[in-house]
Amino acid sequence: MPIAILGPTASGKSSVAVAVARRIGGVVVNGDPYQAIQGLAIGTGQPDAAEQGGVPHVGYGVLPLSTRPNPAAFGAQVRAWLATGREPVLVTGSGLYLRGVWNQLSLLPEVDPALVDRVRRWDGTLGTPALHRYLAAVDPARAEALHPNDRARVMRALALHLATGRAPSGMLSGLDTEVPAGWRVLVVTPDRAHRRDRVSARVAAQVRAGWPAEVAGLVAGGHGADLEALRPLGYAAWMAGGDPDDIQARVVQETQAYAKRQATWFRNQLTEAAVWDPDAEPLEAAFASLGLS
Repeated sequence: MPIAILGPTASGKSSVAVAVARRIGGVVVNGDPYQAIQGLAIGTGQPDAAEQGGVPHVGYGVLPLSTRPNPAAFGAQVRAWLATGREPVLVTGSGLYLRGVWNQLSLLPEVDPALVDRVRRWDGTLGTPALHRYLAAVDPARAEALHPNDRARVMRALALHLATGRAPSGMLSGLDTEVPAGWRVLVVTPDRAHRRDRVSARVAAQVRAGWPAEVAGLVAGGHGADLEALRPLGYAAWMAGGDPDDIQARVVQETQAYAKRQATWFRNQLTEAAVWDPDAEPLEAAFASLGLS
């Protein structure tokens, strides 16, 4: 029976997944598209050998930088990783890509990558709030459900509209969004104050580990265009340059906003899932929520 450990960035879900996998003799399977890409180890938080704790990990740093992830294709890849022959423990913070893993995007049409690139260029020129206003004009219901700065979902909604001429909210309404039968799910959710502290500590640790040098090395190696196309969280700020303390503060702010959106998504979309606060409850409580005590 597969287990999913979910939660926002810096919640500690990866360490929980390791503990769960060790408990059941299983394997940790990555469900984050950016952690799957080579060369982004520090900035995306790919667990190093010490963090893996001797537990087998699958799907980390295995895809080329030229990869352009989409939820359906990446979901199929993760399902293949899940079929390892050992008890899998899926870990991810992306609700959209989780839907792809659970094959809950089948009603959504594929969008031409050229159209996606066009919307991405609009976002770079006009900004996400402007695209959100455009979305509000063509699909008020979907715009109301999205924060004006929720870049990924605003762009995807616009791309769907441009590809089909239809309102994305109508296409999304028919999707089965329940936890699939047989899955055990735990959402790791620190409270707001602890979540912000955890994000600040995580970014500081990434900087100490050499994140700026990682970005500089990728750019020097000719991968600047890949980073601009992928837009993994925080990389654009380091690429732009400037005072390191100012960049770090900006990355912290961006990451805190992203973690807040992640926490909101899991709270609103997976209402039936067990929830565990790593700062208020012992790890045994997490095991008990998954029926492992």
